Amino acid sequence: MYSSFVPPRQVRIGDAAAFVGTTPRAIRHYHEIGLLPEPVRGGDGRRRYGYEDMIRLLWIRRTADAGIALDDIRDAFADPASAEADAVAGIGGTGDGDGIASVLERLEETLVAREAELRRQRTAVRRMRAEGSRMGLLSDFVTDRLKDLPEGSLRRADLDSLLVTERIFGPLGAAVQAGRFVALATHPDLREESDRVDAAEEALDDTIAVDDPRVARVAAERHAFEEALHAVIEDSGQAASDDALFDSWDALHPAATDEGTGENGRGPNSGRGHASTSVLEAIGKMPYDFSPARLRCMELAEELAARDA
Repeated sequence: MYSSFVPPRQVRIGDAAAFVGTTPRAIRHYHEIGLLPEPVRGGDGRRRYGYEDMIRLLWIRRTADAGIALDDIRDAFADPASAEADAVAGIGGTGDGDGIASVLERLEETLVAREAELRRQRTAVRRMRAEGSRMGLLSDFVTDRLKDLPEGSLRRADLDSLLVTERIFGPLGAAVQAGRFVALATHPDLREESDRVDAAEEALDDTIAVDDPRVARVAAERHAFEEALHAVIEDSGQAASDDALFDSWDALHPAATDEGTGENGRGPNSGRGHASTSVLEAIGKMPYDFSPARLRCMELAEELAARDA
């Protein structure tokens, strides 16, 4: 017995959308961008979709689900390399599907790059979970220098400073600076003196004139502290560790020196996927809220260090 049901020869946009698994709004968009030719309209002025229209809609839907942009699908349909303009990968015609093949090749390259980026992001998230949210933001080259320190011995300001240093001078510069924080973390009296000098410098705000006697006094205190810190680093053998750092870095990065890079032979944040910036440019873009008195204090401390050197 034959079924009494007879499929319609044409359907309205709502039925077409429901069958394909999309929306009438999406189909109207296909028409607007030239991806789907305008179909015939019925006596009521509404669009009517036939068998070939539905086939094309199905291919559009499946191709879009694969991640191909609508503009690329449209270009593939219109590619003259195919024998028929509406052939997709040889389906529905005698064409060889060169248009869609080139789109698929580009898409695969994009997906490979996206997978690599997702792996990098996943690795970064794992490091942040394992090392701590701030420690994990630093490169392995820096955190390796800090891994033997007791938990909690590094302060947030220490990690912030290392993050800035790594951005400006690269991982090698930050790893060298990490030696400073290792010494402070393992010598409580030195940390206490560091806090005292830091507080004295911060007190040199905009209310203090650059020729105020306190400026020169704090500069002398800073210089004395830096000399004491340097002596502790020398006595602890960290200076030798710094030499080993440079050797290790050179082994990891044989082609080290480049015009426009920092003293460590690498540009700011080298190897971290950020835009290349010279050291001077990076320093000039990093704001520091230092008063004129504090800047003068820093200059005087540098002069004292240069004189002793």
